[in-house]
Amino acid sequence: MFGRRERIQVKSAEQLALMRAAGLVVARTLEVLAAAVVPGVSTAELDRIAEASIRDAGAVPSFLGYGVPPFPASICTSVNDEVVHGIPGDRVLVEGDQISIDCGAILAGWHGDAAVTVPVGEVAPADAELSRVTREALWRGLAAAQVGGRLTDIGHAVESYVRSQPGGDRYGIVEEYVGHGIGTAMHMEPNVPNYGAPGKGPALVAGMALAVEPMVTAGSRELAVLSDDWTVATMDGARAAHWEHTVALTDEGPWVLTALDGGAATFAELGIASPAASRD
Repeated sequence: MFGRRERIQVKSAEQLALMRAAGLVVARTLEVLAAAVVPGVSTAELDRIAEASIRDAGAVPSFLGYGVPPFPASICTSVNDEVVHGIPGDRVLVEGDQISIDCGAILAGWHGDAAVTVPVGEVAPADAELSRVTREALWRGLAAAQVGGRLTDIGHAVESYVRSQPGGDRYGIVEEYVGHGIGTAMHMEPNVPNYGAPGKGPALVAGMALAVEPMVTAGSRELAVLSDDWTVATMDGARAAHWEHTVALTDEGPWVLTALDGGAATFAELGIASPAASRD
């Protein structure tokens, strides 16, 4: 999906600090966007807000012009049964919709990448629960990004959490679209699946940076790419949720570069000690 294999990029402490700056641009933009999600707003307006936020911070949108055909917007806006890569446009959000917003920014040559799922007004309890489970699974995956572990520890933690929840055996965990390495490019080695057995794959070492991004559906995991050649939706029309963060591996623990507090509060809630998360 991301081209030929290449070596995994390992960053210095100084380079991770530059990635943190890019990550904060993404975090602050998503914070603004989440507040702007209300009934009556269009996905095009959300895109305008995002581009202004990114450029005002001195950064460049990662997504704009990316890929083939070139992606025509600064964020992905995936609504309801759309899983990822939704293109902003004239669609107006209505009460009860649920939208996943994926955002990337480049600052001083380094990338940040994160996604959130946001309710539009009051949503059905099942939709809110789907988003909660996906978000919590993401944080279990981030917590498993520990120096000395193996790459598949992350996906195993994601999958195990989803399946452990009430009705979790009925959720679809997307396999065709996965997390990825990130640094001087948005998509780099290694791919980071959201499923599988632990203890396999490349060793996790200090200086690696990964985008962990579970995508979970309320039904089948079977997907279709729509006629715009970008938007990915569920085949059965079931709703989907997508949460993502960029995490750096350090000897002190995982440092979530796209969380405003580095991940400190959520790791503390999980009972996970990560001095790195409190370094800002």
